[in-house]
Amino acid sequence: MDSQKNAKMQALREQGSLNRRPQHVTASVFKGGKFFDPYDLVQVKYEMLRCVRAEGYTVAQAAAAFGFSRVAFYQIKAIYEQGGLPALIPKHRGPKHGHKITDTVFAFINRCLTQDKTLRSPALAQLVRKQFGISVHPRSIERALARPLKKGR
Repeated sequence: MDSQKNAKMQALREQGSLNRRPQHVTASVFKGGKFFDPYDLVQVKYEMLRCVRAEGYTVAQAAAAFGFSRVAFYQIKAIYEQGGLPALIPKHRGPKHGHKITDTVFAFINRCLTQDKTLRSPALAQLVRKQFGISVHPRSIERALARPLKKGR
């Protein structure tokens, strides 16, 4: 793979738009061409939608040729109709930041550490579970303790 292709792959990976299943894209426009790239997920999604609208593909044909299910086709179509091309860029899933370690939980962790400086994050996670009934990963505790203190904490 040449350096230009590597740079593009890295950019797609960083943006979250790298198609993890390019081998499933069997549409003829993606075979051997220089413009169409089966690794570019946004391009693959858009071209799939375009083929149904402009080329007369059935939904089943387009979904199969572009490596998606029919259900995924309809989801992609709805997203595109709602937000246009930018909406096809995948969004990061899951929580965007720690949400279990609230100020109250953080204060509890600090009190525990003040009383016993030998406590490590697995033991702190058990204490949090016992005190608040929530499951917190030890690494989340380590991250919270490493963060700069917020105003009001």
